[in-house]
Amino acid sequence: MIAPLLDYKIKGVIWYQGESNAERAHQYQKLFPLLINDWREKFKDKNLPFFFVQLANYKQQKEQPGDSDWAELREAQFLTLKLPNTGMAVTTDIGNGEDIHPKNKQDVGGRLANIALAKLYNMKIEYSGPIYKSYKIENNMIVLDFDFNTDIKSKEGVLKGFSIAGSDQKFYWAEAKIVNGKVVVYAQNVTNPVAVRYNWADNPNGNLTNVSGLPASSFRTDVWKGITQEKK
Repeated sequence: MIAPLLDYKIKGVIWYQGESNAERAHQYQKLFPLLINDWREKFKDKNLPFFFVQLANYKQQKEQPGDSDWAELREAQFLTLKLPNTGMAVTTDIGNGEDIHPKNKQDVGGRLANIALAKLYNMKIEYSGPIYKSYKIENNMIVLDFDFNTDIKSKEGVLKGFSIAGSDQKFYWAEAKIVNGKVVVYAQNVTNPVAVRYNWADNPNGNLTNVSGLPASSFRTDVWKGITQEKK
């Protein structure tokens, strides 16, 4: 369907897809960058801007932290930001748990537009929520550092959406607080934590944001095998 357009010059691409790949989310870590690089080759523009929408929240909310193929697909999208001239609109706050095609596309379009305005037209505009960068373990806590951390905060109330695990890989809901622009995560029943996850669910309810008011992307600090990793 794209081949007939290859003779046209295009400014960039916006992409909203991934739901049908959730059961093969680990494969998407290779598939999605391959698509982007192939389109850049075919359109003869190695720097072709490619901005995409991370999967929205969907399905029933879970009481306890656990595995999620939708979270793994979001992770594949998050990792694709390593490619140059890409951008990602996070939408886990504006989806619909009962509708895989949520009606609110105006906010989605606005977030994509802000990415384009900032990256392509050099407008001084806030276009991203916090993006996970690194972590370190300090005693019984894990300290998380973020890009886009200006005025990092909870959108409202206490921070939520964080879970923490020890070496047994069993995750528990965690307490989280902001200290000097970083997020400190801990739980009473995990005395020797090794990993943190945020918004790791089909339909998460985390509320981490920054000066932009936009939601933070879901992420995990561990590299434990996911539920889609062996599926081809």
